[in-house]
Amino acid sequence: MAPDAHVVLFTAGAALVAAILFGLAPAATARATSPAVWLHEIARVGRTRFGRVFGNALVATQIGLSMALLSAAALFAHYLAGLRTSDLGFHPDHVLLVRLDPAHSGYKPGQLAPLYTQVLRRVESVPGVRSAALSSVTPLSGAAASRFVNVEGRPQRAEDRRYVSVNGVSPRYFETLGTPLLEGRDFAFEDAGRPRVAIVNRAFSRRYFEDESPIGRRISLDPDPQLYEIVGLAGNAKYSDVHEAPPATVYLNAFQSSQTPSQFEISTAVAPEALAPEIQRTIRDTRTGIPIARVTTLPAQIDAAIVPERIIAVLSGGFGAMGAILAGLGLYALIAYSVARRVNEIGVRMALGATRGRVAAMVMRDAFRLVCFGIAIGLPMAWGMVRIATRFIPALPVWSPAAVVFGAGSLAGIALAAAFTPARRAARIDPMQAIRHE
Repeated sequence: MAPDAHVVLFTAGAALVAAILFGLAPAATARATSPAVWLHEIARVGRTRFGRVFGNALVATQIGLSMALLSAAALFAHYLAGLRTSDLGFHPDHVLLVRLDPAHSGYKPGQLAPLYTQVLRRVESVPGVRSAALSSVTPLSGAAASRFVNVEGRPQRAEDRRYVSVNGVSPRYFETLGTPLLEGRDFAFEDAGRPRVAIVNRAFSRRYFEDESPIGRRISLDPDPQLYEIVGLAGNAKYSDVHEAPPATVYLNAFQSSQTPSQFEISTAVAPEALAPEIQRTIRDTRTGIPIARVTTLPAQIDAAIVPERIIAVLSGGFGAMGAILAGLGLYALIAYSVARRVNEIGVRMALGATRGRVAAMVMRDAFRLVCFGIAIGLPMAWGMVRIATRFIPALPVWSPAAVVFGAGSLAGIALAAAFTPARRAARIDPMQAIRHE
């Protein structure tokens, strides 16, 4: 997304209309008031009751809007951080993803297995690489394969059959991604040419075997009648949607298939971006002639899977920050104007014995009262904004006390900082000069 002429013209028009609307009332008042009345008004202490209430209401409403924006921003940021740190079933840090494109390389599918085995060994020899593997599907890539499964000795009715996710992976895949093997063994390169084997995750095991061990059981995947012996039990991992529960998954040995996958996962001991050029150079040096189609990191792929949440978090954070700044400026302007209009009153108070500290406290108290009104206005606004957001992000918590406390606390701090300078200026007023002030 990028701004264009329509966006610029719309925002410029909105700003112009706002300036005109908020300038009409004081302009009309100034035109309708005679010079004699204005001279008399200058000598008065403070403003009319309507002007004072109206100005305070505007600033309190601005504070309430800003508090709602900050609360929503804190809620979205916390939710986004929770998504990134949730239990995905794998460790995304320090994982580089490299996808090759063998489509126009001239190799037949059955010729890729020995070439990719060579690539894996060459990549694992690069300093800083801990392990490497390949797979058909990488976590949260948006791609997924699913098939019906048949468990030997456990016939199912047609209406009870459900799809399971299927992923072809190489040996050391689980080690590379940090997905634990809970029982049994990993795939081995020696499995090629032997009876087919499979590894299932815990969700699959509980669906079909409940509390029994799946090791040694045999399954088939429609429409292929070939049986696979389960040799391992892996932990659950999310592959299609970060919000949903991990699906029941069957992992097949990639080197027992005629279609060898071309997606490489590389676990590194340092930042994967730093090793990416060396790894690409190593792959090219194997002289397979297969081009590199894409290079990215697993954290970047996860971020791509939660784009709506990231956009909302960034926008709400930006709007919240701007709203807080505007609220601080508005409160500062109001308090500074109030102090300027009350110079004579403050001088009389100090002449009658009021200390500088009491004068400053009086100004700060007025600011704090406005903040309290603003927070009271902002509470229902924040709740309404989050209710609207849950239509787009159903998993978003409807209410979070921590987010509200953050919004209210931030506004309170900003308001006190904005009122500090006018309060200090009021405390430094000379009583004798203030009494003669007009």
